[in-house]
Amino acid sequence: MSFFSGTTSNVASSAIPEKDIEVSDPPTDSISSIAFSPQADYLAVSSWDNNVRIYEVQANGTTQGKAMYTHQGPVLSVCWNKEGNKILSGGADNAGRMFDVTTGQSTQVAQHEAPIRVVKWIESPQGGILATGSWDKTVKYWDLRTPNPISTVQLPERCYTMDVVYPLMVVGTAERHIQVYNLTNPTAPFKNILSPLKWQTRIVSCFPSGNGFAVGSVEGRVAIQYVDEKDASNNFSFKCHRRDQNPNSKDQSLVYAVNDISFHPVHGTFSTCGSDGTINYWDKDARTRLKTFEPAPGPVPATAFNRTGTIFAYAVSYDWSKGHSGMTPGHPNKLMLHACKDDEVKRKPPKR
Repeated sequence: MSFFSGTTSNVASSAIPEKDIEVSDPPTDSISSIAFSPQADYLAVSSWDNNVRIYEVQANGTTQGKAMYTHQGPVLSVCWNKEGNKILSGGADNAGRMFDVTTGQSTQVAQHEAPIRVVKWIESPQGGILATGSWDKTVKYWDLRTPNPISTVQLPERCYTMDVVYPLMVVGTAERHIQVYNLTNPTAPFKNILSPLKWQTRIVSCFPSGNGFAVGSVEGRVAIQYVDEKDASNNFSFKCHRRDQNPNSKDQSLVYAVNDISFHPVHGTFSTCGSDGTINYWDKDARTRLKTFEPAPGPVPATAFNRTGTIFAYAVSYDWSKGHSGMTPGHPNKLMLHACKDDEVKRKPPKR
């Protein structure tokens, strides 16, 4: 384990101020995933520089690097266990790793035949297990006390994204396949669908209520999908993360990927972020946008709310949407904290 230089952001107010705060000592390459601890304001951040960093966010918004551990390749995903004492990550080294916050030790806990694109913690009545989704077209379930997976699920294609709100798990793969699992029977999907969006799936995110999920695509669209057929009339999709080139023609808009979707833990509203460098907050029930902000020049690849929904973290860095050729020198690489205001994230009252 290596500690950072211990610098803190220069903020001197009693609460996170109006202006978004830049986290000190950010990763040295593109940020791929960020996740808050479910127990405290600690933020885990994975990066293409092969490292996972852990930051403490203090009450006044200052941040301090607390620990860092390493993979043998770019780290693509990070999550926490329920107790907030272990961090799980997966990367292009085909390995899943666990960092024990109390001991400062990092150990390998998962292995695939190809890069692990996403890791998610599943807190079930039987205890916690780790799910890893890989480009080797499998999801594997791991009991961290044993070296081999307790189960392996074959996917129709490479795993691009996955999310869990027990007992719901949703997996999005290449070729627009979406598989919906009831984790009481974790080895067989109870629903296979093609994405309602016509282009490649970038992100799936489960509703906090566990009765549906949002899908984001590379073509600046989001679909809201309910699991039960009886709720199907509430399914809809909408355009976002687009810019009009010509105000007189709707056919000439620039279209950007939707990189991440984060649900507010209290209000059930959600954020989208995109390759266009903007962030939107939405109310799916009112089908309305609550707020738009453009935090920085450069794509926003990852976002996360803290457990109380008072802090919103977002990354500004290259998102690989233009492949290797888009990775130009001098790209911004920042990790930012935004203090959430109620009027930004609260649902709109229903219209009478």
